[in-house]
Amino acid sequence: DHVAQSLTSIMDPADDTMAQLNDADDIEFHDNDDAMDDSEEPSAASRVYLPGDSLKEGEELVMDTSAYLAFCEFTAEWPCLSFDVLPDALGDARTTFPMTCQLVVGTQAEKTTQNSISVLQVSNITKINNNDEEEDEEEEDQEDPLIQHSTFRHRAGVNRLRACPQSRNIVAIWSDNAHVDVVNIQESLDAVEQGISGSVNANPIQSHRTSTEGYAVDWSTVTSHRLATGDCSGALQVWNPQADGSWVIGTATEGHTDSVEDIQWSPSEPNVLASCSVDKTIRIWDIRTQLKPVLSVPAHDVDVNVLSWNKREQHLLVSGGDEGLFKVWDLRSFMSGKAEAVASFKWHSGPITSVEWHPTDASVIAVSGADNQVSLWDMAVEEEQNPNQQMLSDGKAAVPAQLLFVHQGQQDVKEIHWHPQIPGTCISTAANGFNIFKSISV
Repeated sequence: DHVAQSLTSIMDPADDTMAQLNDADDIEFHDNDDAMDDSEEPSAASRVYLPGDSLKEGEELVMDTSAYLAFCEFTAEWPCLSFDVLPDALGDARTTFPMTCQLVVGTQAEKTTQNSISVLQVSNITKINNNDEEEDEEEEDQEDPLIQHSTFRHRAGVNRLRACPQSRNIVAIWSDNAHVDVVNIQESLDAVEQGISGSVNANPIQSHRTSTEGYAVDWSTVTSHRLATGDCSGALQVWNPQADGSWVIGTATEGHTDSVEDIQWSPSEPNVLASCSVDKTIRIWDIRTQLKPVLSVPAHDVDVNVLSWNKREQHLLVSGGDEGLFKVWDLRSFMSGKAEAVASFKWHSGPITSVEWHPTDASVIAVSGADNQVSLWDMAVEEEQNPNQQMLSDGKAAVPAQLLFVHQGQQDVKEIHWHPQIPGTCISTAANGFNIFKSISV
C-alpha cells in the first residue's frame, strides 16, 4: 500500500490515554507511551480507517504507531494557532535520534491580557520502536521528551507570525488588534538553549497599525529583512529594511477587492510576490510597479485561504481554498493568459487551512484542513503507477495515488510546517495542541 494511515479502528479498545492535558502555567507532554502501548496489539477485528468511514458500535480510533518513525504531542494554556520553526545550529539534513527542534508560537487566549509569545525548545524526541522483541528493553532506557519555554506577554491575539530567515531572533507578528509588531526574541532563545524556562520582557522593535486586522505576512528569502503584509481590507504593504534596523513601510497597494489571506515572496526574484484573497484570486506583484498587480488569476470558486511557493521548482505554487480543494499552479501558464491548475485534489472535507511545499523534495506537499486532517502528497506519483490503490467499502476508489499519508487526532488544525533541517518531519498546531511527527512515507 502506498498510503500509510495514521489511525486504525479496533473493537473494545483500551481506555483513552490521549486525552488533552492542560496546565495554567506550563506546557506539558501527553502520555504518548501509554497511547502507543494501546495501539501496539490491536484485536483481530482491527481495520484500516479512511477519513469519512463510519465507526461501528464499540469501535474507536487508535493510533497506528507502525506508520510513524517519531511522534510527540503537547499542549499549552491557550491554543497557539500560528507558529514558525526556528533554524538552529544543530546541523542540516539531520536523521539521527533523538530529535530537537525550536519553535516560536503565539496564542489566541480567552482574554486579550492573557496572550503571549513563547519560544519552545522540544528535545529528546525519540524514534518509535515497532520491534516487539527489543521494545521493552529500550523503553526502560528512554526518557520522555523535554520542553523548555521562554514566554513574554503580547497585547493581542496572534493571527499569524513568521521568523525572519536571515535573523531567526526577529519575528513579525500579525495581531487581531490591527497591529503588526516586529519583535526581537533573542533573550528567549538564549534562555531555552541554556535550559531555562520562565518569563522575560520583550518590546516591539517596530509596530505598525492598519485600518483592520490581517493574516498575510512573509519575509523575503532573497532580499535580507524585507517583509510583506496584507490585511482584511485587501491592502498589501512592503516593509523595506533600513541601516538603523528599522523598516520603511510602503504605500498600501490596491488590487484585491477583499481580504488578503496569504502572501509568498518569490524564492528567486527580489521584487516579486504572490498573494491570495477572499476575492477568489491569486495575484502576482512586482513591487517596482506601484499599486497594482501584474497578473491576476481566478483560482478557486470560493475564498483562497493559503498559498505556498515551491523553493525548488520555482514556477510552481500551491493554493488551498474554503471548498476543501488544493491546487497546484504552473506560473508559466499565468503569463499565457490561460491559467489552469496542473493538479487539483478534493480529499479534505473542510476548508484548507495550511499548505506547504517540502523544503528539499520539490514534489511533496503538506496540507491541513478544518476536517481535522493533515495529509502528505507526492505530485511526482502518476495514477497508472498505482493500480492497486485503496478502495472504500462501497467499492469506489477513495485514495488518490499521490496521497502518501494521513495524520489525524487533532481538532481544528490551523497551521503546518516542515522542519527545514530534519527531513520529513512535520509540525502542526490545532485547537487542542501541537503534534510533531515523522512518517514512514516521506
